Amino acid sequence: MSLEIVILAAGQGTRMRSALPKVLHPIAGKSMLGHVIDTARALAPLRIHVVIGHGAELVRERLAADDINFVLQAEQLGTGHAVAQALPFLSADKVLILYGDVPLTRVETLTRLLQQATEAQLGLLTVNLADPTGYGRIIRNEAGVVQAIVEQKDASEAQRTIREGNTGILAVPGKRLSDWLGRLSNSNAQGEYYLTDVIAMAVADGLVVATETALDEMEVLGANDRIQLAQLERHYQQLAARGLMAQGVTLLDPARFDLRGEVTAGRDVLIDVNVILEGQVVIEDGVQIGPNCVIKNSTLRRGAIVKANSHLEGAELGEGADCGPFARLRPGAKLGAKAHVGNFVELKNAVLGEGAKAGHLSYLGDAEIGARTNIGAGTITCNYDGANKFRTVMGEDVFIGSNSSLVAPLTLGDGATTGAGSTVTQDVPAKALAVGRAKQRNIEGWKRPTKK
Repeated sequence: MSLEIVILAAGQGTRMRSALPKVLHPIAGKSMLGHVIDTARALAPLRIHVVIGHGAELVRERLAADDINFVLQAEQLGTGHAVAQALPFLSADKVLILYGDVPLTRVETLTRLLQQATEAQLGLLTVNLADPTGYGRIIRNEAGVVQAIVEQKDASEAQRTIREGNTGILAVPGKRLSDWLGRLSNSNAQGEYYLTDVIAMAVADGLVVATETALDEMEVLGANDRIQLAQLERHYQQLAARGLMAQGVTLLDPARFDLRGEVTAGRDVLIDVNVILEGQVVIEDGVQIGPNCVIKNSTLRRGAIVKANSHLEGAELGEGADCGPFARLRPGAKLGAKAHVGNFVELKNAVLGEGAKAGHLSYLGDAEIGARTNIGAGTITCNYDGANKFRTVMGEDVFIGSNSSLVAPLTLGDGATTGAGSTVTQDVPAKALAVGRAKQRNIEGWKRPTKK
């Protein structure tokens, strides 16, 4: 049976106290709505319809894609009214209704729910709660068959004791939806058109309401304020940490680890506290990452070491290479096998060959550095003239003296040397020494200025 998905994302989220639409607030570096859309895509629907309202243009701008149909709900008159805005675009046998502020629902849970939806049966996702306050209650008859859902504000005292809550997530037969939505009434405490009233209509029409229960309360929890947002963030990170540890990664403190993207990790990896992994990160066997590091869109080959307080973005560390502490590797930085970058060294679009070293206090930009080359402290590649970038190319076994300024474009041949404190503006032949210093003068009897 064909499937279409409707995601309700029009709410303002006043309790967030933010100019940002609620569904754009992030969990693990991705908007809540982004998480829901990714989950929807995993179910392979014909189309995904996102109902937007508050901040509609910003939501479109952030999440536009070929498989997304944005539908405007100009007035927020309830969940039933929201789904009705998408009706003209629906033609599938099944329609799954999700919520843009419920980001952690698992694909497996929704797959089970979809199996319950047929032409004669509606699928409803419920959850058993220790404290069901705020949730609509699932009303069953003596035989345990679902009869209706009663919202918290409309529930009697007896109904409020029910612990089975409505998640709002429904899988319904597409042919029935138009009729049910057309019969909705706003005669309730909120004066809104509740999607939940569809349940009683389905029962009255002779359909079975089949339920699936979420295994984890957190996977159906929505975020209405920043406290709930933080709860979802921690839960997401806890699940991510458990997943990595199951793959053979040691997290010295799983509570102080953040994944904001996707990571592929090998065995015997060690990650210290307060490490943030962003974007697409590949970590091979035996890698060690020290505390307080940020690693984004980078690859760490077997046995590489990232020492404390280092920041890598768009970088690659070769086998056995190491960087830090306090190293910064910017996009295009690449360390060959056993290459070394030390403290307060910054690389940008620079490649260090096998065994090359830049121990401390240097900037290497737009550079190609050969195997076993040694970069002295305080070295910079002067790669930018204010308008254009230029490359510095060093051969193998080059020795750069401390405090050298290498003015690009520049080529240094294999085995070349620069004297400490030199400004090098011309190519240096292989095995030659380049010295570019001002002539030293010693002034005898020099008296230092004194404070008046």
